[in-house]
Amino acid sequence: MTQNNLALVSGANGHLGNNLVRLLIEKGIPVRATVRNISNKAPFSGLDCEVVQADITDKSSFVKALQGVETFYAVGASFKLWAKDPKKEIYDVNIQGTRNTIEAAAEAGVKRIVYVSSIAALDYTILPTKESYGYNPDRRDMYYNSKNDGEKLALELAKKLGIEIVSVMPSAMIGSHAFLPLNVSYGILKLILKEIPVDTKITMNWVDVKDVAEGCYLAACHGRTGERYILANEKCMSITETTILANTLYPDLKIRVPGSVPKFMLFAIAGIMELSAKISGKPPMLTRKDIAMFSGLQQNFDITKARKELGFNPKSPQQTVKEALAYLIQHKELLK
Repeated sequence: MTQNNLALVSGANGHLGNNLVRLLIEKGIPVRATVRNISNKAPFSGLDCEVVQADITDKSSFVKALQGVETFYAVGASFKLWAKDPKKEIYDVNIQGTRNTIEAAAEAGVKRIVYVSSIAALDYTILPTKESYGYNPDRRDMYYNSKNDGEKLALELAKKLGIEIVSVMPSAMIGSHAFLPLNVSYGILKLILKEIPVDTKITMNWVDVKDVAEGCYLAACHGRTGERYILANEKCMSITETTILANTLYPDLKIRVPGSVPKFMLFAIAGIMELSAKISGKPPMLTRKDIAMFSGLQQNFDITKARKELGFNPKSPQQTVKEALAYLIQHKELLK
């Protein structure tokens, strides 16, 4: 039996998960938060919620954690664009994690799931991109593949198991509250403050993490089961445009705007960074795949469906960047 509209948020010490926990608590909803590492208490300081250990690779841990839960916010996933073994560390973890958590939710009697997918699971060949255009045909990236295949699996499994599910697809989330390690998107803002060496022609569709958290809650309240909703802004900004904005906001920091170089040089730079990453084991700032997939790619979306059906209303990309930069500069420990 579910009790007192209890909500469970997986990946609750991550950027979106933690902001979603905070939002639900503000709305008076009892929250159970799952984390892989129970000793990481900092993100929950002062929060009135239950924190339990559960891992998406361990189905039994979620069957236990989901007991008595009415709404399950499936946020937890491996969110990284680089790994030594990307199939094993990213794709397999996310696909198995999706299967485990959806099956566990059905076994525990959960009423409704909000499944956090990604704009990676959208077809960018027609702009502005809509949910109805289907899935991303580009199969070059294991994280992207995991989000495309994971969302399809989640929707199919939930239908088969008779559980309500709504999928949400956030873009590049930045803003408060944030903890180390920063997510990939916030990491780019951090790099801008430290200096990005070259103009990669890569764009980001910036969205405030608090707006996405609100979108997840709205999806639980108003989303139609089996439907997908984009939680992003209409227009993207290039990393260089974002750098120019940062420079305008903080002239005293003397943030250098990166210069343009030919594409073959970008590939060469990325190749050197990849080689260094193989030796150090640390993710490279740039990979040849990043250049091939994302340089020049426009990430513009039609968010009419989320606006009309959910009431989703994100702040502008410029305002989002302004607030996120202010938060980073204010919390200097995040810039280390």
